[in-house]
Amino acid sequence: MGLFSATETKVDIVERDYAPVLIDGERVLAAFKTIRDLVFLTNLRFVLVNVQGITGRKVEIESVPYRSIVRWSIERAGTFDLDSDLKVWVSGTAAPIEVKVSAGANIVAIQQVLARYILGGGR
Repeated sequence: MGLFSATETKVDIVERDYAPVLIDGERVLAAFKTIRDLVFLTNLRFVLVNVQGITGRKVEIESVPYRSIVRWSIERAGTFDLDSDLKVWVSGTAAPIEVKVSAGANIVAIQQVLARYILGGGR
């Protein structure tokens, strides 16, 4: 996702801005934004928003239901690597979806959301 690391952003703003793509009862649990792109996790899916072109008028929204995620990994930022890495493997694809997350983001919270909704069925 982009060349820049994503920083946490307010879920209420994401819920407002992306209300047309959310269904009844769907809640945004965590959100991360680069300069133009966005990743957010809801209680139903993992969503990537890719803003394209010079004007940014072309937008791709990729939704991955949690039931399609077969594994994930999280690598915390280190001393020399200032970003955390989130990788999500989707059934039927060999390469993972990769997101660089800024060191200040709560990567453990992302791990908890993924574990709760992939392993625990949202309980």
